[in-house]
Order: sequence, then structure tokens, then C-alpha cells
Amino acid sequence: MTQNGVADCSMEQEFLEKVRREAQDVTMELVNAAGLVEGDVLVVGCSSSEVVGEKIGTFSSVETAQAVFDGIHSVVKEKKLFLAAQCCEHLNRALIVEKEVAKREKWCIVNVIPVPKAGGSFATTAYERMDDAVAVESVKAQAGIDIGDTLIGMHLDAVAVPVRTSVSKIGNAHVVCARTRAKFVGGSRAVYDEKLL
Repeated sequence: MTQNGVADCSMEQEFLEKVRREAQDVTMELVNAAGLVEGDVLVVGCSSSEVVGEKIGTFSSVETAQAVFDGIHSVVKEKKLFLAAQCCEHLNRALIVEKEVAKREKWCIVNVIPVPKAGGSFATTAYERMDDAVAVESVKAQAGIDIGDTLIGMHLDAVAVPVRTSVSKIGNAHVVCARTRAKFVGGSRAVYDEKLL
């Protein structure tokens, strides 16, 4: 049952635990594949509607978003990374981040508080659960997870490289992961550092 396009039913605990575990697993796989290190930024876009099997933007579920956030955030905290939670298109895909990383990277802080129908349930959860959350207009993340085809590419540093993980869905939502690598410069005589590939 929904009210104004927001799910108000209690999600089954088994489903929520499955979603949390899938989110945790895909995050750990990506972090390892991407070689992320302390202080790196992971951008995540998540449609809770898609996770529960509905069309993006039609069935925002805070409980589902919280389960996804818990799975991802547990890895982010363990690895000492920073999470950038992408808002929906109604907030121009602004991101919720810790103020610490926004200041470090000199990202322009903007004034908006995400809510489930303007920002999305995942960004709303991030805003509520981060230690000192702020919104910024853009980031250049070292890796990203797109849950439900939310289009995170605009927030990845160049050059983005797809990462295939054993988890291809979180709940019912399609998952796409990416890491980034340093750009190649030079021509046919150039020699490249294998560690930066």
C-alpha cells in the first residue's frame, strides 16, 4: 500500500536482510576490485522503488533504502572510505556526503534536505545517518554503484571502467558497478604504469 507514492507497508524482514546482505557483498567486491584506499569516495545511486520491483520513482521505500544503506555503509566505515549518496533527478542528482570530505575536496555545499519524493529514500537515509551530512552538486568519485539504473556516471572521475561483480541485482534492481583509472597520455612510444591500470 502506498500514500503519495511512498511505501508505507512494513517490508518483510527476510527481504530486508537479503537486500542488506546483497548491498554489503557488492560493495565489498567493488572496493576490492577497484583497489580503493582510505579516503577514497564511493558514489551510490539507489532506487528503492526498483529494489522492491516497481518502476523507478513510483514506490519509494524508506525501509528498503535503510537496508541498502546499512549494507553499503558497513563496508564504507570498515574501509575508511567516504560515501556520496546520489539524490534523484528532482534534486538534479545532488549528493549527500560527510561535511569532512566536502571541505577536503572543496566541493560547493548547497542548501537542500532530501526527502523520499524529492531526493529519494536512499539519500534521505544517508542525510539522517551520516555524522555531519551536507549536500553538494557534484563529486568525482573513484568508484560507484548504480542500483536501479539511476545514472551515476556524471559523478565518476575519468576514466570509468565497468566492474562485473557476482551480485548483479539488489532485490529486484539491476546493479552496475564501476571503478576509475588514471587517463593514458602519450602516443605509440608511451610506457604505462601497470599499477594504475
